[in-house]
Order: sequence, then C-alpha cells, then structure tokens
Amino acid sequence: MHKDIATPIRTKEILNKYGFSFKKSLGQNFLIDPNILRNIVSHANLTSESGAIEVGPGIGALTEHLARAAKKVVSFEIDQRLLPVLEDTLSPYDNIKIVHSDVLKADVAKVIEVEMPGIKDIMVVANLPYYVTTPILMKLLNDRLPIRGFVVMMQKEVADRITAKPGTKEYGSLSIAIQYYCTAEVAMIVPKTVFMPQPNVDSAVIRLIRHDQPPVEVINEDFLFEVTRASFAQRRKTILNNLQSGMPDGKKNKEAIVAALEKVGVDPSRRGETLTIEEFGRLADALYPIFYKRQ
Repeated sequence: MHKDIATPIRTKEILNKYGFSFKKSLGQNFLIDPNILRNIVSHANLTSESGAIEVGPGIGALTEHLARAAKKVVSFEIDQRLLPVLEDTLSPYDNIKIVHSDVLKADVAKVIEVEMPGIKDIMVVANLPYYVTTPILMKLLNDRLPIRGFVVMMQKEVADRITAKPGTKEYGSLSIAIQYYCTAEVAMIVPKTVFMPQPNVDSAVIRLIRHDQPPVEVINEDFLFEVTRASFAQRRKTILNNLQSGMPDGKKNKEAIVAALEKVGVDPSRRGETLTIEEFGRLADALYPIFYKRQ
C-alpha cells in the first residue's frame, strides 16, 4: 500500500517539491484527511468493474483512492502546473487517465467511449471547484452521459439548495433542475479544517443517483427549467407575478397564465417554493402553447 497523498505532511512535501502556489481563481482547496476521502469513495459504491470520472484532481488525493476502488479513473484537470505533479504522485497506479482540459468545454461522452470501453457502471466522484459547481453538474447532466450518478463535494450551502424540499427557503430552481434528473441527498458534512488552504465555509458531499425516468414527463425540458427560473425570480412574489415579469411577454399574457395555473390546480397566489416538481411539470406543459407561439 502506498503512503496516502492526503496527509498534511505529504501534501506540504509535494507542494514544496514543485513550488506550487494555490490559485484563488481556480478554487483550489486540497483535502488533507485520508479518512474523509475513503468515506467519499465508499458513498459511490464502486466495484472493481466500475469507472470513475473526476473533475479537478489537484495533486491526486482523491484520485488515488478512486484508483484503488475502481477499474478505471478518468480525471479532468484544467491547471497545467499540476500535470507533472499528478504524473509523479499517481505513478504507482496504472488505471488512471489525466485529461488536461476544462471539463465545461470537454466532450465527456467521447472521453468515456475511448477510455472506458465495456465499463457499464460509471460514477462521477469529485471535490468540485466551488466557483463552478453548478455549471459542471448541469453540463454533465445535460450531456446525458452513461453514468449511474454523482458523489461530489461542494459548499454546504449549495448542497442544501440542491437537496432542498418544497416549502423550505433553500428550495429553488436549482433543486428542481437537479432533482428532475436524480434523487439527491447529503451524504456527509465536511469541516473546513480538513482542507489546505482552508476555505471560508463548510462543505458537504452529496450523492445524486440518476432516475430511470424523470419524476414528471414534460413536452420540453428546457422550457420546464425556464418556467422554474421565472417562478423563483423574486421569492416573495406570487407565482403569477413572477411568471408575468419573468416570462417573455408575460404581462401581455396575464389571462392565459391565470388560466394555465387554474387548469393545473395551482392557486395563482401561491409562491414558487411551495410547488412540487410534478406541479411545475404540469404547469410548464400548460404554459407551453402560450409561450411557444413565439418560436
């Protein structure tokens, strides 16, 4: 067994050896607690037949734990300065592929096809850079990748929003966008003390498992998300007011919006955060003919 990368002493040694300095702009916070890494990997339920996709490996702390648990690990790293570090720290493992690329611009499906042929069980497991957590998750979900789900670390506040239930103040368009694709739960809370450098906030690991079928069938998914974003534009406003101000030509279409709300049994004076994903689905379908005349 090789010495874990993720101890404070070993992390400092590696950083000093390469004269590495953290870039704020890349949201670099490295984990220095092997127990937490083992715990994260255990939530992904990987087997020796699984594949793991990682975003932002840093110096390889989580990567090596994934390599021990999975058949193949593919890791996307944007910071060129880390490539020689990773080549060194991960040299004991022959089942890791580092892709030097911004995952937001990468053709991840193609990379999976090339690097993981025949692997049926694939999970995204990552300590996500905090400043792009949501765009990364949404891209990987919208790309319709052949994955079982995600076990990812992020700011606790974002994790609370993703896993929120209707009627809570955290619940919003992000909760719906993610829960449309996945079941979502907080797997563990991670204190800021186990990172170098320490972030200002606590973190959480969430587990997302893809639905076989979305909880609601809609005519157009993009339109569903447009409606939910509009419905939460100003949280204190009623759903009717938000849709009027948030949808294109909403003011002109007030009567039609009211009729659509009544048709699906949603009181126009309710607030967006009280609607379930199923109610939003039915509402989006009722509004669709009104707003898609403009196409």
